[in-house]
Amino acid sequence: MALREIKALYLVLASAALLLCNKGECSSFGARRGLAAAVETVFDVTKFGARPDGRTDGSLQMIRAWNAACKSGAPAKLVFPPGKFVAGEVVFQGPCTTTTPITIEIQGTILSSTDLSVFTQGVWISIENVNGVIVTGGGTLDGRGASAWEYAGGDGAGLLPVSLQMLKVQNGVIQNINLLNSKGFHSKVTWSANITVSDLTITAPADSPNTDGLHISSSQNVNVTNLTIATGDDCISVGEGNTNIAISKVTCGPGHGISIGSLGKRPAEKDVNGVTVTNCTLTGTTNGARIKTYHASPPMRASGIVYEDIIMNGVRNPIIIDQHYNSGKKDQPSRVQITDVHFRNIRGTSASPVAVNLDCSQAVPCQGVELADIDLAPAPGVAAISSACINTKPTLGGKLSLGQGGCQQ
Repeated sequence: MALREIKALYLVLASAALLLCNKGECSSFGARRGLAAAVETVFDVTKFGARPDGRTDGSLQMIRAWNAACKSGAPAKLVFPPGKFVAGEVVFQGPCTTTTPITIEIQGTILSSTDLSVFTQGVWISIENVNGVIVTGGGTLDGRGASAWEYAGGDGAGLLPVSLQMLKVQNGVIQNINLLNSKGFHSKVTWSANITVSDLTITAPADSPNTDGLHISSSQNVNVTNLTIATGDDCISVGEGNTNIAISKVTCGPGHGISIGSLGKRPAEKDVNGVTVTNCTLTGTTNGARIKTYHASPPMRASGIVYEDIIMNGVRNPIIIDQHYNSGKKDQPSRVQITDVHFRNIRGTSASPVAVNLDCSQAVPCQGVELADIDLAPAPGVAAISSACINTKPTLGGKLSLGQGGCQQ
């Protein structure tokens, strides 16, 4: 074939390839790449051997797909297509070389292994040491917790794995996914910064143990919004070492409320500063706006806390500071200093006779507590409500319907 004919054939083939790519039909190493550099290359886990059959463990294949996407050096998307995948412990480890935030798109359902022996790190799916990651897709992480709840420990997550964790992540997003029946916590953000969690549906039975919807610890600049949570423990728990946490538009119930803490259980815990909880609705929960600390704690502070514009529907303990939380035989009082706390515009009904219970530490009484525009009434079956304020003298403002008791004296 003459050189001129070879060049002509090459041009024809190149043009055909470009046309196919424009139609999204080009592929390379299990990935589909668009023409523009900004278009994400798709790394489909099924191309790496994961099977959407609801039976075959695809943990290793998922990790291989992640590694290829993470080290691709270009915009990348890890995709779980429709279907049911099974996985044991999976760690999506960075750092990555992608030029834009890497996307994990869960379109189908991922089922957790029911073999507890495969979870060696207390987590099911963990994203670690990544700067720039988005978890999305509208799919479901099903922890199949009913197979493990009988083995749950006492207070805390015990040894049962968290369904989804961000560890040492910078600039991360978790949005538009469903978390179902976790073994331990449904989700956890820890040692991370600049994280957004939004538009999640989190569901587990009211009697499922330690199935917090979202736990945040040792993190800063975390924004949580538009979550619907029904679970067996705290809908959201804000642990130690956090700064600048914003929680809004959360629908919670059943569950144990939206909590700061528990704090002070372990030595060397760090302060909590700047937590706002706004525009939330709690229904039938065992607690509402709660701050909880242990006896015999290390000296630390929890400050700059705001609960505002909260609706309580038949909630037990709608407003509570409990500095004697689950402390058993520990006689030493809590040394967590709680300051600059504001409960504002909280309204609804209390399912417990004591609607406002501020039970602070005798060693470090609460300071700078505000109760403003609190309008609580007895829920059906509760004859009357009252308030109790121990080791604190809150500032009172606006309209107050707290019932009888020490907080209004």
